[in-house]
Amino acid sequence: MNLISAKNISKKYSKLALDPDHIFRIQRIEKEAVAGFDLEIEEGEIVGFLGPNGAGKTTILKMLSGIIYPTSGEAIVMGQKNQLWWDLPAIDSFSLLKEIYEIPEAKYKKKLKTLMDVLSMHDIVNRRLRNLSLGERMKCELAACLLHEPKVLFLDEPTIGLDIITAQSIRNFIKEINKIQRCTIILTSHYMGDIEELCRRVVIINHGMKVYDGDFKALIKKYAPEKIVKINLGEKKDREKFAKIKIDKKIEDGVGIIKVPIKKLSGLAKEIFGKFNAEHITIQDPDTEDVIAKIYKGKELDIK
Repeated sequence: MNLISAKNISKKYSKLALDPDHIFRIQRIEKEAVAGFDLEIEEGEIVGFLGPNGAGKTTILKMLSGIIYPTSGEAIVMGQKNQLWWDLPAIDSFSLLKEIYEIPEAKYKKKLKTLMDVLSMHDIVNRRLRNLSLGERMKCELAACLLHEPKVLFLDEPTIGLDIITAQSIRNFIKEINKIQRCTIILTSHYMGDIEELCRRVVIINHGMKVYDGDFKALIKKYAPEKIVKINLGEKKDREKFAKIKIDKKIEDGVGIIKVPIKKLSGLAKEIFGKFNAEHITIQDPDTEDVIAKIYKGKELDIK
């Protein structure tokens, strides 16, 4: 069942400006932030939204969440919007949301305890929201959004500004509620760790249009058909052997680096494992952020 459905939605913004050809004439300038965007998301999916700054991601999410209306087209979302109150302790906001959504007392207490346990927030819920750190506020916001078990959750940069441990706990929590509640999630993030760990499907937006909608791993495979071989060159003889390898390569901080097409990897691996200690060799995939940056620079995507 589709919980989110957008059909040919567009958003145009207009402003008044002086006509450069007629100093006393005002003209209306229109800018199309989103053009003919379609999207279908099923119950239980976690979908990543990617795109460079100014691509139209935020505008699309605002239309899907009902904050702004599309200029044309239709968007249907089976979800609700929540927020905490800045001057209240989180626990007071939770109690108010309980009444707004008519959550039975027993169910509310059980749900709140589960959320507080999973998010490790027992010691912060009685402090005013304005006095909490960014990570603490994010935990409280997530708890508030999930008290009434919504079917759809929009997460815009949920780990921005968080330390590594807190960010990982948020990712684990997102996976857990998606698994248990079958909550459909749309996630935007500039941290590729969020996308890699949480999203099987991604939607890439550029210049207000959808340029890719599909499997994340297939996307990476298409635009990164290579492996990165790294060799620790601690000894002089290793550097001399590395210099004789007849392929494009470089040395950074005492580490030899070779980018090799996957189809040529087996031949190279045989050569380097014959020349160097296996403990000094690592073979890894390209950095996902570099791949996405490469995609953004392209004019179009061609994923088969």
